Amino acid sequence: MFPKVSPEPGVTRQVLTDAPELMLVSVAFETGARGATHHHPHVQATFVKSGRFRFTVDGQDMVVGPGDTVTMAADVPHGCECLEAGELIDSFTPRRDDFL
Repeated sequence: MFPKVSPEPGVTRQVLTDAPELMLVSVAFETGARGATHHHPHVQATFVKSGRFRFTVDGQDMVVGPGDTVTMAADVPHGCECLEAGELIDSFTPRRDDFL
């Protein structure tokens, strides 16, 4: 079992599983918490398990809720704001070694 960490105020992250080619991560957000705008060399796909979020991906805003998905290409700036407390399931390829 991987430990839970808090990378930002109101955000809790836990790696669920990993392999060199793929990683799954649960990220829980309190209402109003933010995932700061950032970019990385990994392709990321995010599934909204619960809650509502405003994502900004490459300058474009979208509001997503349960069952929605968002995909970020490698090195594209992205971030989010939690509008209603919830959980995201992030997948990364390849694995994000900085999360281990």
